[in-house]
Amino acid sequence: MLRRSIVVQSLRSIRDRFFDTIRQRNEQSDGQGPGNIVTGPSLDNVPVDMQFLIMTFLSPQDLCRLGGTSTYWRSMVRDPVLWKYFLLRDMPLWQSVDHLSVPQVKLTGSAVLDDSEMQLDYMAEYLRVCPACRNQWQHQPRVFESVTSFFQSLVPVSEPQFAMFGPGLEQLEISLMNTIMCSPHVLPVAGLPQRQIDGIGSGISFKYKDQHRFNIATLYSTNRSVRERARLEHLNLRSKLFVYEEDSESNIPLSINPMFNQVCQAVNGFIFVVNAETERGTDRGWEEESAQIRVILDPAVGALSHPILVLSCVSRETADSRRIPCVTVAHQLQLGSLTNPWMVQDTAAETLTGLLDGIDWLLRHSGVML
Repeated sequence: MLRRSIVVQSLRSIRDRFFDTIRQRNEQSDGQGPGNIVTGPSLDNVPVDMQFLIMTFLSPQDLCRLGGTSTYWRSMVRDPVLWKYFLLRDMPLWQSVDHLSVPQVKLTGSAVLDDSEMQLDYMAEYLRVCPACRNQWQHQPRVFESVTSFFQSLVPVSEPQFAMFGPGLEQLEISLMNTIMCSPHVLPVAGLPQRQIDGIGSGISFKYKDQHRFNIATLYSTNRSVRERARLEHLNLRSKLFVYEEDSESNIPLSINPMFNQVCQAVNGFIFVVNAETERGTDRGWEEESAQIRVILDPAVGALSHPILVLSCVSRETADSRRIPCVTVAHQLQLGSLTNPWMVQDTAAETLTGLLDGIDWLLRHSGVML
């Protein structure tokens, strides 16, 4: 996190350069002297540290409006150090990030901007990735899209299926899947299809917005008793979904278990559940989870363009609880290097906050919804 003093120093240098330029122009004019410099009561003459304090309370939209009021405020609002401060301050608070909005910035702030950072327009970067701006810029469906959506609703389509897996299904005190099953006000259960894919259970069908049916097949690492014992004793399990190197203690998977190949080919996308509680294991766990995602999305398996929704999950959210920010989860899982569409969405197993936003994204990127 950038210190406030660094931002104030940067803003003060911009202010000094601005008024020095105005003063030089006035001195070169026809004897007018410094008459064009504002000396009366004005927000321009408020101390820089107070100007910065005011800007910290403004929304991105209001900051842009402030920059349009004068050349002075345009210079101040365009300061890259200012927007880097906002970016590092706000990123931990955002509840979602995806392949189109992942910030191209280091997660830590330095005292000065290096050469590579100077080339980045931090203002444009903030406005590109900020959830509030993303939501505002989402385009409304054009006429032909609405007509296409209407005709698609008249054509029966097969029920899309998604495979859900990941340590967050098994390591948390509260079971995410149990809460989903017991929350018809969030996702009503639409049925239990009596079919199997290569011996794997058919999963559970849900209805989104009373219109779109979809199926979730939950792929656990092993049987329930072993999972519960591992959770209580904080043990790392090798998942039956993957093949590991023999005679090795590493839990980095080499490939997918052949018995799950057909499942990965048949589904429309994946849901990976991450344990986002701050008390989780070491960095080794992130490496293992990143490898699991890459094995599942291996083009050889047939999941080249399948979207993957990463649910950054904690058991419960309280005033005292802390979670790993979704931007950090995306960074730790190295999602930025994937060619598949992806999204990280914060949720809580107790309340399912944010779950519907993630489901909406998944259905859209799997071609179910326009």
